[in-house]
Amino acid sequence: MLEQRIQQHFIDSADLKYQAAQTLSHPIAAAVQAVLACVTSGGKVLACGNGPSAAAAQQFAAFCVAGFERERPELAALALATDGTLMAPAAGSNDAVQQIARQVRALGQAGDVLLALSVTGNDANVLAATEAAHERDMTVVVLTGRTGGKLAAMLRETDVLISVPHDRAARVREVHGLVLHCLSDGVDTQLLGEQESPI
Repeated sequence: MLEQRIQQHFIDSADLKYQAAQTLSHPIAAAVQAVLACVTSGGKVLACGNGPSAAAAQQFAAFCVAGFERERPELAALALATDGTLMAPAAGSNDAVQQIARQVRALGQAGDVLLALSVTGNDANVLAATEAAHERDMTVVVLTGRTGGKLAAMLRETDVLISVPHDRAARVREVHGLVLHCLSDGVDTQLLGEQESPI
């Protein structure tokens, strides 16, 4: 029984990835171009999310700085903190909703990219960060699930929405991981040319 349940996870994940491949390839390619335009013009990528999505944001920033599957010059990227260090600024405010947005306003500049991950698209602090990115004239790339939630409604024509067509958080996060790999590989391919897949 347990083994069947485990096998079903693999089957469901594979099915979703297969179904989403065609739907998501266009927005992922648009996201590659946005990141590429940013980093080749001296800009940086600020990545954010909550919980497991924050970990995925850290992973993407690491791929940019340390490389993905091959050696290349470092690309400017930073995962924004979601820990308690920025929760209580000097003014005494304890507004967790603005925690990421403050970092975007402090670090973001016109031409930078905000990579925002949110399974539901309704995380208040990610919404605030997106608003702050728009204030800084940054491009926003959003990875979310199903409809994109409130984040989808906030996006501008120059932004990119990558919305995984599923409601279950685990499945959405699995595809987000693959999307981040596609983004990293796409940027490397555009910068360095095609390469045989490593073994």
